[in-house]
Amino acid sequence: MTMVRPLIAAALAAVLLTTGCSSEDGGSTQVTPEQAMADAKKALDETSGVHLELVTPALPEGVSGVVKADGIANHQPAFEGSIDLVYSGFTGNVPVISVDGVVYAILPFTDKYAEVIPADYGAPDPAALIDPDTGVSSWLTAATGLEEGNQVRDGGDVLTSYHGKLPGSAVVAVIPSADASGDFDATFTLDGDGRLRSASVTGVFYKGKPSLTYVVTITEYATEKDISAP
Repeated sequence: MTMVRPLIAAALAAVLLTTGCSSEDGGSTQVTPEQAMADAKKALDETSGVHLELVTPALPEGVSGVVKADGIANHQPAFEGSIDLVYSGFTGNVPVISVDGVVYAILPFTDKYAEVIPADYGAPDPAALIDPDTGVSSWLTAATGLEEGNQVRDGGDVLTSYHGKLPGSAVVAVIPSADASGDFDATFTLDGDGRLRSASVTGVFYKGKPSLTYVVTITEYATEKDISAP
């Protein structure tokens, strides 16, 4: 009798474990890639703020645009950080503040913030990068043909990748120089809490130039920062 009870307990535990991993109709409860993307979009859209970095290794010769944007973005919408620009052959790091649709920058050879139009420099409004409708999170639900990729460990976190395609119409809303009529290869990486950690997008971002890759990295969810106009 003393041996039977442990065996029964073990059998019940196995049944409960199996039930927890399966839906009522016997299928797996593992979320689909589409549901994972929808959940990740919701997490980014609802957080107070994040640290965001957008970067490409290099721009094609002869074009003006963004090499890197790095800073804090929130849903005011606002952004405070810097942008590395290539413009008319000049490369420089430009401090930027964006608040409520107005972008201010300390341009090269100046020492004060002035209003600028980012599109004039081939750059997006950095505050718009986390806009729920046209920002990076919109890529998550615009992607098609999604397939789950590998899992990798990053310290104590497990990251899961998803691969798919993005229409140019979704990409151009974030990076204005992108080919709106093209298709882009996309890889999204989610952390163990299902939040977007990075988005890597490859395609034609500058007309008549070879494909390149932009990577958006998002960390420090729930950041609280009051950003105001300079």
